[in-house]
This record gives sequence, C-alpha cells and structure tokens, in this order.
Amino acid sequence: MKNKMKFKIGEFSKLCQVTVKTLRHYEEIGLLIPFEVDEWTGYRYYDISQLRRMNRIVYLKRLGLSLEEIAELFEDGEEYPDTTLLRNKIERCKAEIEHLEWRQAELIKLENMLHKQENVMEKVFKKSLSARVFATHRRKIDSYQELFNLCPNIIGPEMHRLGCECPAPEYGFTVEYNKEYGVDIDIEYFEAVAERKEDSELIKFKELPEVPVALCVNHYGAYEKMPETFAELFAYAEANGYEVIDRPRFCQIDGIWNKDRVDEWLTEIQLPIKEG
Repeated sequence: MKNKMKFKIGEFSKLCQVTVKTLRHYEEIGLLIPFEVDEWTGYRYYDISQLRRMNRIVYLKRLGLSLEEIAELFEDGEEYPDTTLLRNKIERCKAEIEHLEWRQAELIKLENMLHKQENVMEKVFKKSLSARVFATHRRKIDSYQELFNLCPNIIGPEMHRLGCECPAPEYGFTVEYNKEYGVDIDIEYFEAVAERKEDSELIKFKELPEVPVALCVNHYGAYEKMPETFAELFAYAEANGYEVIDRPRFCQIDGIWNKDRVDEWLTEIQLPIKEG
C-alpha cells in the first residue's frame, strides 16, 4: 500500500490559498482538523481529502454561509445547503443589492452636489436689491414642498384676481420667521409687482427699501441640505467683517416645477449686510 500523501500546514496553506492563522482557527472550532499531528514535533499534516474539504469551505463562505452554518452541514454529512437555506441567502442578497444600489445612487448625488458646491465660498458674490413693491403671503407650512403648491394654486390666482402685474425682472423670495427649529415653518412669500393693490385676506402689499449690499450664494440640491450652505455663508460674512442687517432671502430659481432631478434645484440665498 502506498504511503498516504500529506502536507505540512504551510504547504497546505499555499495550496488552498488561505493563511496558516485561518487554518489554526478552523482547527480550534473543529471545522477542519489535521488528520495527523506529530507528537514529538507538533507538526500538523493535512491529506488530499482535506484539500477538497477546504475548497468547499472557501466556496460556501463566498456564498455567504457562516462558519457555524458550514460546520452544521459537515456534521450532517452534507456538502451543500438545502433549498430553504439557499432561498434565505438569495433573499438576503436581494436586500443587500437594493441597499447597495441605494447607497450608490446617494453617493453619486452627493458627489454631483459637492462638485457643484466645490469651493462654493469662492463663488460668493455681492449685489444690490432694488426697492420694490411686493405682494406677500404669510403662513406656516410643513415643508417647502407645500409652498410649491401654494404659489400656483392659491397665491397666484389671488394675485391675478387683485389685478397684480409682475414686471421684469421678475423677483420672488421667501423669508423665515421661526425663532427656533420646529415642525412648522413660519414663512412669508414675496413677489414683486408693478404697483400696490388693495390688501385681501390672503395677500398683503408691502414696499421694501433698497438693500445696497447683499451677500449671495447659489445652493444646489435639496432644501434639507441648505443649512450647510447657509452656515458657510454666515461664516464668510463674519470672516470678512460684514454685519448682517436683515433676515436672509431665499430666492427659488429652479426646483420641482421645472427640474426632474433634485441636484438641479437652485436657490439663491441673499443675505443683506453692512460693509465695514
């Protein structure tokens, strides 16, 4: 009878492309025990049959089975999991794929947003805001999504009923009055008009004076991310010694009404300041 071919643990490690540390761990948990341990040297030897077993362990691990699940299979004399376990693994894969696809989409959106906002403070610009007459509407809303329903369906029709005309260049913005963060957003919507009309229950007319200097920056993307741009704008004002003299204006230029992608929404934040 021929001598049985055997491999030292280092040789076996190379053949199976697993580390010696891994083999020792498998031995400790009883998953793959050397067929022979020299009582004098302590050398561990593996045989040909264990090559196949090791390859099976590597394969099953790649399928997502835990070492405990693999050990149970071997204890039951099986080499492959049953269809129930496979189905569970398949469903878990589907869930992980969906999560990864969501994560990838979010990362792409974030990358695009950061690309547009890269060095955003280098893109701060100044401009004056002319004195104009505005038709205004104030109320508390749950989110800015509600505003985009109010403008075309409530504010717009009421302005039309009152005979308002919006001369070029058209200019509209919102101002927030909340003293602290809350569920409701206390906003006032301003739309520049040619002349003052009689106030109604929904629309009040106001004349705002000129703002000689406003720090402005473009915010791209969802409104939930606006505090980040807002904080940077205030930091810029402070760093350059500007005094903020009025509430910021949020001028929605592009949004859900004309853009399909959230990262294309554009809001110009206008911060009235006093220089020097």
